[in-house]
Amino acid sequence: MEIDDLLKFMVKQEASDLHLKPMRPPLMRINGRLLPLKTDPLTPDVIKDMIYKVLSDRQRTHLEDNLWLDFGYSLKGVSRFRSSVYFQRGTLAAVFRRLPFQFPTLDEWGLPEILKHFGTLPNGLVLLAGSAGSGKSSTLAAIGREILEKRLVHVITIEDPIEFLLTDNLGSVSQREVGTDTRSFNDALRNALRQDPDVIVVGEMLDPATIATVMTAAETGHLVFSTVHASSAPQAIERIVDSFPESQQRPMRSKLGQVLEGIVAMQLVERADGKGLVAAVEILRKSPKVGRLIQQGLMSELHEEIEASVSFEKMQSMNQSLAALVINGAVTVEIALAASPSPSDLDLEIRKFLPHTGPTALLDEDDMAESQADYSKVLELREIRRMYEEMQERYRQEMTDKDALIASLRQEMETRGAAQEAGDSSSRTLQQERDKLAQQLSFQKQEYETKIEKLQLRIKELTAPVESRGGGIFRK
Repeated sequence: MEIDDLLKFMVKQEASDLHLKPMRPPLMRINGRLLPLKTDPLTPDVIKDMIYKVLSDRQRTHLEDNLWLDFGYSLKGVSRFRSSVYFQRGTLAAVFRRLPFQFPTLDEWGLPEILKHFGTLPNGLVLLAGSAGSGKSSTLAAIGREILEKRLVHVITIEDPIEFLLTDNLGSVSQREVGTDTRSFNDALRNALRQDPDVIVVGEMLDPATIATVMTAAETGHLVFSTVHASSAPQAIERIVDSFPESQQRPMRSKLGQVLEGIVAMQLVERADGKGLVAAVEILRKSPKVGRLIQQGLMSELHEEIEASVSFEKMQSMNQSLAALVINGAVTVEIALAASPSPSDLDLEIRKFLPHTGPTALLDEDDMAESQADYSKVLELREIRRMYEEMQERYRQEMTDKDALIASLRQEMETRGAAQEAGDSSSRTLQQERDKLAQQLSFQKQEYETKIEKLQLRIKELTAPVESRGGGIFRK
């Protein structure tokens, strides 16, 4: 069995890590679980032979002198690997982490949109915090690629070892590996300041000298990114400050409050469907109040400020990010509570949105947040939902009022119609009576005219000449 064969199989299985340990079969971490291969256990001699075949003479000497070795290893057309070889119980062991040549962008990672903002800053310090395997390096590489694609800048990275390979785009990148291209982080940092950098990426701030040089670079107009092992933004600040003697801690807090632009703390949690991992993200951004709290060392108040600045500043705590993942259906409540730094507070936060039902009670599939870990999107959608429901209620009330008005007008029309119909009936009766009277008047007129004609004839007879009737009635 060769190491290359195991690494190729590791990539095929989409495992993140390969562990080699004496008297155990090779172990692979798949979806967060460390699973043994169905092979015979590896003996110490087999492991030593496998590892030494991929080491250079200089790397073998370093391993034998220091009893540990970190290095980068590539398989052409397969992947790149970050490797760590160490001794345990007097025998060699090793861990290989897969670093794909083509790594996802910030959008493909599903990270909050605000992370892109950090790559647009002209200067300052941005830290990525988290435990080993939390996604710090891949996120840092994605931010680096975002910068190179959109800014005309010179990016210098200092890593031990080089993990993700960046390429020139609009910007130019120089990647330096400790032990190969430079002797130490501190030496490389001091040299980098003379190499016309705009952006400096430091793999990890390990000692006070490196931290001090990083702070100086951020103060002198450079944008500096680095990583620190911490589970939250306040803890990352405390870890940096505690690296210095007590006499230097107060000035360091003051300087950190001035140059720090943001902290992104991450952890990976298992998806609800069991298909991989998703990042929960705590975000701290610079503001006058944040700078003052850092300088005064008020870390508990800093946490409260993070949770209170979601809508305007786009900050969020780890609990808020986990709540967003639950609300979006990305992780289960049980997984989120297990990953939470404060499960009881997270439980209360989730109940604000999902008091009785499952993860689709607040959000439908069509209105999911772009990043499932972005709590500000949840609040925006909740506000939109609230406004929508208020508009619906107003619409229903307006429709009810209009329906009532229509019913009233219809009743009035019916009343008027009935009155008009009654009037029409009365008018017809009057018309009939008028016609009857007219007919009677016509008959009476004809009767009077007949009588008049008879009277006229009688008068005419009485006034006729005498000779016609023997002298008439007026003869002398």
